Amino acid sequence: MIDPVLASRLQFALTTIVHIIFPVMSMGLAPFIVYFTYKDIRTGRPRYEQLRRFWTKIFAVSFVVGTVTGLVLEFEFGTNFAAFATMAGELFGGPLATEGMMAFMLEATFLGVFLFGRERVGDAVYFLSSVAVALGTWLSAVWILIANSWMQTPRGFEVVVEDGRRVVHLTDPLAAYFTPRFTYMFVHMQNAAVLSVALFMAGVAAYYVFKHHVRGRDINSIGFWEATLKIALVVIIVTAPLQVLHGDAYARHVYETQPQKFAAMEAIWHTEAYVPEYIVAFPTSIDAVFEPGPKELVGIAIPGMASWLASGGDAGAVIQGLESFPVENPPVAVVFWAFRVMVALGMWFILLGFWGGFRWRRGELFEDDLLHKALIGSSLLGFVAVEVGWIVTEVGRQPWVIQGVLKTSDGVSASLTGMEALFTLLGFAGGYALLLALYVYVVRRIIRQGPPTGDDLRNATTETEVTGGE
Repeated sequence: MIDPVLASRLQFALTTIVHIIFPVMSMGLAPFIVYFTYKDIRTGRPRYEQLRRFWTKIFAVSFVVGTVTGLVLEFEFGTNFAAFATMAGELFGGPLATEGMMAFMLEATFLGVFLFGRERVGDAVYFLSSVAVALGTWLSAVWILIANSWMQTPRGFEVVVEDGRRVVHLTDPLAAYFTPRFTYMFVHMQNAAVLSVALFMAGVAAYYVFKHHVRGRDINSIGFWEATLKIALVVIIVTAPLQVLHGDAYARHVYETQPQKFAAMEAIWHTEAYVPEYIVAFPTSIDAVFEPGPKELVGIAIPGMASWLASGGDAGAVIQGLESFPVENPPVAVVFWAFRVMVALGMWFILLGFWGGFRWRRGELFEDDLLHKALIGSSLLGFVAVEVGWIVTEVGRQPWVIQGVLKTSDGVSASLTGMEALFTLLGFAGGYALLLALYVYVVRRIIRQGPPTGDDLRNATTETEVTGGE
């Protein structure tokens, strides 16, 4: 019989891993949609109308599927984690309810205007609809991350006993809803979403540019893909370094507020100073995969760098080891390797951006087939980075569901059996796999159809290239 705690954790992890793809796509596309709409209205150039209409289709599909999968996650708090919902409902329920009433309703209301109102409303109202849709998308992240950041660094509450049960009472809403962790999580998540979408756009565009310029195939909409590639590349050049720089500050905050998680991220078992930072790490044996540590790894390590990063400049700083904490450790191997993957991808994105920028400056952006292949291969890696980043965040917090307040094992529904949890786990796995496959099919079909051209465009058929300057 499977443990209901394990099955519930696996179910929530599975549904979250699938769900996060869709909000990342919609949140990342939001600023692009606003920009394309503004330029379409401001300049009247068909190229911007193409960009707006094409990427709006993918945005709309992502919004719909994200809504369906996101609602299920909220129900899981009641079905699988009723003890957690009962204890933290007063504080945790507020942000989730506000997200639905404020952010979702704002986005859903104006999305209809944005999708179907271009010929029915004026330019100002239409542009306002694009801003409202983007704002609603980002406000959803605000309230979800407020709830999650409180679980990571809880404050502004007290635990009291009511009817024999421990429950959380909100005492300071500002302290509870705007913890220091929230700013780090919001900036890191939103920048990651924009970067992920820029990589996706660049990869898709590079595919068509490669077929046209390198393979010599005739692509009718090649100007559209060239413009997409350049716009995406500019965003990558800006957001990739920001993600790494902010990630450094974020990790230091984790060290200060969740030292056990930080120790798991670096696989520091014993309290010590001058802790090295493994930029690239490989296990020396099978056992080292599951129990990584300095003696079990080989790679590129910078002596004292982990101590320097954690302390903000002291390579000799002492870092508390995993063996010194009074509660059980998180799955160290999962956290350690997920963190390594995230960091490696962050560095690759910087290299990729500056590689593309260098080729662009030399006038070789459309002829570098190796760059095109690298962009194509990296088109989904931004989403991978987001996934492993959330694995570090959530798995690294274990054994706590509310840090230092409630353990995950104590937050699972008391009446839930292992068979019930296994049944819903398998059902959700099948349902979410089907939804993901359907989403991939629809997005792939949109991409294969390409941008609207000719009579499909509202503007004149004479096109002015975005890439040629203004």
